[in-house]
Amino acid sequence: MKVLANDGISVSGAQALEKLGHELLDVKVAQDQLIEYINKNGVEALLVRSATKVRTDIIDACESLKVIGRGGVGMDNIDVDYARDKGLHVINTPAASSQSVAELCMAHLYGMVRFLHDANRQMPLDGDSRFKELKKNYGGGIELQGRTLGIIGFGRIGQALAKLAVGVGMKVVMTDLIAGNQVITKVFYDGQTAEFEIKNLSMEELLKSSDFVSIHIPGGNLISKEQIEMMKDGAGIINASRGGVINEPDLIQALESGKLRYAALDVFENEPSPAIKVLMSPYISLSPHIGAATLEAQDRIGVELAEKIDAIAKGEV
Repeated sequence: MKVLANDGISVSGAQALEKLGHELLDVKVAQDQLIEYINKNGVEALLVRSATKVRTDIIDACESLKVIGRGGVGMDNIDVDYARDKGLHVINTPAASSQSVAELCMAHLYGMVRFLHDANRQMPLDGDSRFKELKKNYGGGIELQGRTLGIIGFGRIGQALAKLAVGVGMKVVMTDLIAGNQVITKVFYDGQTAEFEIKNLSMEELLKSSDFVSIHIPGGNLISKEQIEMMKDGAGIINASRGGVINEPDLIQALESGKLRYAALDVFENEPSPAIKVLMSPYISLSPHIGAATLEAQDRIGVELAEKIDAIAKGEV
């Protein structure tokens, strides 16, 4: 197949495609020029991440297309049902980035309970003149050990995060549409394993009992003022799933009033131009949608996409 990786592909993915006998076009084509490029070059497989949008106009206008691939989990930038109705294969890599997203959530957790996100802003500005004052300002951190982490959405990422959290001594609960409690297996560096039962609570129970809440669902409007009011005073919340899952104005109000003490966002309502009030808030630990952006995850994503394309080309799926 002739494959266009419009948002890039890892070296491992490129090598895998070429080894399997497929032609890779690793270029970046502007959105408004994509139809012309695909038709001119006879592109059969279009690979994207989150930047390129694959809507009905591309699907209708590009007769050579057979496969649309998303490097990652969410496919909200692709008209999936429409493409499949037209006979196209739509693929993604739901497992490849789970560990990377989970580790980013833990990084935000560790950073925000010690106020590192704000300390790293202020130290370069005032560290030489207000050292003692800053030390006092950021001296009220807490430990994660013994705290309760509530995970909303217990898919691959939620489970990966649970394994990390129990490893540092946190109690983990979750809410998910799956039935009953779930058992996770934590594998340690020397091959030893330990099993932990994670209770499946109602949303209300989880919000009321958790010190920190981490969201891992495909999308929707989940957390606003009503849900925040259910949470513990001084609790924290993390969103590394989809922008808009948390109502940002309600979140800012809760942080400024002291209802919530901690928040971390990797995704935003208005990507790629997040609201200035969110970006300037000293209460929010921020990252620019980098949950899956590790070298290891990108290698896994590239190789998995290559293998799926090859299976489609051979008629195995």
